[in-house]
Amino acid sequence: MNHRFGNSGAGALGAERITTATTVIDSNARKVLRNTYMLLSLCLGFAAVTAGTSAALGLPRVGILLTMAGYLGLFFLISKYRDSGAGLALTFALTGFMGYTIGPMISHYLNMPNGTLTVMTALGGTAVTFLGLSAYALVTKRDLSFMGGFLAVGVLVAFLASLAAIFLQIPALSLTISAVFVLLMSGMILVETNNIVRGGETNYVMATLSLFLSIFNLFTSLLQLLGFANKE
Repeated sequence: MNHRFGNSGAGALGAERITTATTVIDSNARKVLRNTYMLLSLCLGFAAVTAGTSAALGLPRVGILLTMAGYLGLFFLISKYRDSGAGLALTFALTGFMGYTIGPMISHYLNMPNGTLTVMTALGGTAVTFLGLSAYALVTKRDLSFMGGFLAVGVLVAFLASLAAIFLQIPALSLTISAVFVLLMSGMILVETNNIVRGGETNYVMATLSLFLSIFNLFTSLLQLLGFANKE
């Protein structure tokens, strides 16, 4: 889920530097960061609209196989066209599609007792977690790229385990995986943001996609955990 497209902007001739108390961000990294956050905001808003529409209309759930086919196909195309306008359009297509797939899930939790509170708490928790981790990644002097390999392996293992939980119908395993995903996605947000700041990621489309997927998985995991707690 995490992609690196890099070149070190720190050594570019005439690079303007902005110094804070703890870190230095050159002009190239600042531009990528600004464009990433702008595109991310638009994509999150678009996904929220498609999710809300899907939930309001009571549209059917998208099967796991169709979801994976749509996600992987669009992801491949975005990677291929990431330096063109087509990459931007495909990014909206993917984030909108992901929003649609989560609509039935949101509708399910809204129909539970205290469902609105559950969904809003998950949204609030996601926002606070993202903002807090992003703030830390922006100011820390540490290079957090050492976490990347561990997180990638963790995500792969957790994803395979989640598929097993779906097909084997094991609620306890699904709950455990949701808790693990909260930690893994928090780490991914830290690493990707830190990578942008340090000039390791220079393509804002791929940076946006990586952060969007981390936020998406963080929200769905929190929603599942809170939904389970609401049943108790």
